[in-house]
Amino acid sequence: MVDLTQVMDDEVFMAFASYATIILSKMMLMSTATAFYRLTRKVFANPEDCVAFGKGENAKKYLRTDDRVERVRRAHLNDLENIIPFLGIGLLYSLSGPDPSTAILHFRLFVGARIYHTIAYLTPLPQPNRAFSFFVGYGVTLSMAYRLLKSKLYL
Repeated sequence: MVDLTQVMDDEVFMAFASYATIILSKMMLMSTATAFYRLTRKVFANPEDCVAFGKGENAKKYLRTDDRVERVRRAHLNDLENIIPFLGIGLLYSLSGPDPSTAILHFRLFVGARIYHTIAYLTPLPQPNRAFSFFVGYGVTLSMAYRLLKSKLYL
């Protein structure tokens, strides 16, 4: 059994924990950004959310979609679809004893790609900016999965 103090002293695991914290904080900020846009633009998805702005038929006018709100929401959804696999595979990868410089490069590339993806999505920057950042992040996760399967797991 691995001693927890050994894990906490491992450079790769601590780097993973640091970058995971950064990317999870960014994902949490996307929730806040979505709520901010919904409130400032008075655009809601559920009738009960409209009560503060009106009653009855008056409240229904706030049940609508807005391009800016949808753009932020889609960016957040894209984060959920990509960060969760990174966290699972990255955790296993960091515990598999990889080369520290290679592992830290993986983590940095992923975090940089996700931050750039959000900037490209919300600004919006012309394609292929967003696609490039998506594929860099996705490629990093695939690379970690491949290295993990190739070297440590028994199939």
